[in-house]
Amino acid sequence: MSFGKTTPILRIFDEAKAVEFYVDFLGFKIDWQHRFEANYPLYLQISRGECVLHLSEHHGDSTPGSALRIETDELEKFQRQLLAKQYRFSHPQIQAMPWGSQDMTIADPFGNRLVFTNAISL
Repeated sequence: MSFGKTTPILRIFDEAKAVEFYVDFLGFKIDWQHRFEANYPLYLQISRGECVLHLSEHHGDSTPGSALRIETDELEKFQRQLLAKQYRFSHPQIQAMPWGSQDMTIADPFGNRLVFTNAISL
């Protein structure tokens, strides 16, 4: 038995704020987007490297306040890139965790928490 890749769905409420945060600030790209009709909720896929996320304005697709962990092998470099953008709503800091990882938690405009973390070597 095998399992495939996991793609989390995060709830969003404002397309412009989502693009500003996920694309302009975090550096994700929009892979595709879908609406059933004009003025209907947006559903889209974004990615950066192998990290793929779905963002949805649809009620019931996800719960605001969700959290997810995203592994990166260049956490300090990513932090420097983010701080250089001088995004007024986030100034992410790296924190040493008691279990051995380094984590950088960033809240999106919709209350979701993205925890960027380096992998723990066992």
